[in-house]
This record gives sequence, structure tokens and C-alpha cells, in this order.
Amino acid sequence: MKIPSLNISQAPAPAAAVAFSPVNSSSSSLPAPRRKPLSYCSATATASPTKPQFLWNINIPRTSDPARCFKPHAVAGAGATPSPDTTLKARLRNGETLYGIFLLSFSPTLAEIAGLSGYDFAVVDMEHGPGGISDALPCLRALAATNTAAILRVPETSEKWAKKALDLGPQGIMFPMIDTAEDAAEAVSFCRYPPDGVRGCAHRVVRASGYGSNEGYLSNYEDELLIMCQVESERAAENAEEIAAVDGVDCVQMGPLDLSASLGYLWDPGHKMVKQALRAAEEAVLKVGRGGKKKNAAYLGGFAMPPHDRAVDLKARGYHMVSGTVDVGLFRRAAVEDVNNFGVGLSLNDDNDEDDDKYRL
Repeated sequence: MKIPSLNISQAPAPAAAVAFSPVNSSSSSLPAPRRKPLSYCSATATASPTKPQFLWNINIPRTSDPARCFKPHAVAGAGATPSPDTTLKARLRNGETLYGIFLLSFSPTLAEIAGLSGYDFAVVDMEHGPGGISDALPCLRALAATNTAAILRVPETSEKWAKKALDLGPQGIMFPMIDTAEDAAEAVSFCRYPPDGVRGCAHRVVRASGYGSNEGYLSNYEDELLIMCQVESERAAENAEEIAAVDGVDCVQMGPLDLSASLGYLWDPGHKMVKQALRAAEEAVLKVGRGGKKKNAAYLGGFAMPPHDRAVDLKARGYHMVSGTVDVGLFRRAAVEDVNNFGVGLSLNDDNDEDDDKYRL
């Protein structure tokens, strides 16, 4: 997992993920542009409390053991020929567990912050977010500037949406509501040029090929594109093994919230029946890989649903890709905490004022 090269304050961080309260600095200089991120360990990421540049209270676990430090990975931007080691598919083949975030705000600024924060990938969500293709493009450019892999989730599994999304040049595409192996095979066909599929041929004038500057695009795009199919209904969970076995499906993404609704337990992913169905679907996907039923076995992806399923719980169950949060949710929690902290501060000040009144003449 990539880790940002930031100066981290030595002061203990609060329980919240991020506390939006900048520390006053005597220096007016801004941090130097990010070049090569550091592995985050005490040997390489040192604080400079005497001359801070731009410090935020960020709760990032530290370790002094270099063997346990997370290793950063650069990701090629649109139009470039990615290094064989840096694509999402290559990293998954190398046995990495990738950690990502969903972006629903369509804010290029938040996309850039997500990339600088060290996520392995970011999913720009056109299914539940308010934006479309033209809104997603600035987010992809912001992610590319931070060397962070972008995945586009389309609002529906259709040839039109797949074509528009793929022409933007994401490293991955996520198709929602895949219920059967036939649905999965159709989704794959939307990502392949004829004669293997039905994708429209305009590669020399779109961002995916660097507007024609990447001469090897047609030769490499299948190897580099991560095709993800979502299992998020009772029917899909029953067909998870067949979906995972479809040639061209690179990752099966579990959708616990829609699955809970499909089973009759709306917004209750912790219900025992939902957990039972989810576990069975997970095992079915992993079984395809273990049984050698497919040359390139599909990876398993999913959403953390704390307290029922934390990100580390999913990793322990064999997930290869884990999404831990959503940008708007992160901001909401931080905003609510900030307002609450202000209220607590006012209350404490009022108590102090009452004590002071006792000693006034």
C-alpha cells in the first residue's frame, strides 16, 4: 500500500481518522511537491517538530521494523505504458492485498487528497454518485497526478456506459448487478474489441491510449484492464462460482448492502442470513482459484462494513481487494466531530466561567 511522504506530528493522534485542525507554523513555506513516496516507518518518516511546514493530526500506525513497512508503488498514467510491476493486475498476481476508497463527491480535490493519502486505488462511482463521464474525467486526471490507480463503476451494465468509461483510460471497470455467468460474459464483451467483443473502435482519439501516443495500447489493454463484476443479490450469490469462472472476469466484488436488501434485510449486512449468504459466495469465488478451474482465477473484492466486517477481517478471509470507506462519509464524520468538539469546548469554557465568578468581587 502506498504511503505519503508527509511530516507527521509526534503528538498522539485522536481516535478519528482525520482531525481537520492545522497546526500553526512559523514557516510560510508549503511542502515540496510529492516526488517519490517513502515507506512509512520510523527510520524513514521523521517528524520535524521544531520547523513544521504543514502539519495535520493524522492517525497513521508507525513501525520501526523495515520488513513491515508498506511499500509504495507508482502507477502509470493514461497514455503511458505501465511497468509490468505497477498495474493493479500485476500487483494482485504478486500476492498483494490492495486497499482503496470510493469517491462519490466527484471532487477532483478530494480525489487528489485520496491519492496523496496512500490508497492503492480509488473507485470513481457513477452508480451512486451524482456525476457522469464528464465529471469523472477531472477525478481521473487528479488520481493520475498522484500515481493512483483509478477504477470506474458504471451506473449500469451496458455497452454504451462501458465504452464511454473505458475510453477515459481507467485501470479498472466495475459492473454492478451481475446475476449470472451470462451477465458476466456480456460485461466482458463490452470491454473487448471485435472479434472478441463489441467495444467501439476509436482508440487513437481517446484518453485511454494517450490520444494515440501509446502505440502499444491495442496489444496491452487486455492485460492491463481489471474487469470487476459485482455480486450483490441473492441470485448472484447463488451463481458466484459460475460468475467467477467466466473467462475475462478478473475480480468478483461483493456487495453486502444490496445483498442484504435482496434477502429481505434492508441495510442490515450483519444479519446472520446475510452473513451466511456472503460467506458462501466468498468461498465459491475462492474455490474457483483453488481448484484450477480457470487459468487466471478471479480475485475477490469487497467493502468493509464495520463493526460486522472490518477491512482486516476481509483480508483474513482471503479478500484481495478491500474498500474501506467513502469520501463523503469520511468528510461527514470529520465535520460532525469538529462541530461536537466545538460544543464540548464551549461547555468546558462555560464551566470555567462559573468557577471564576465565585472569586469575583
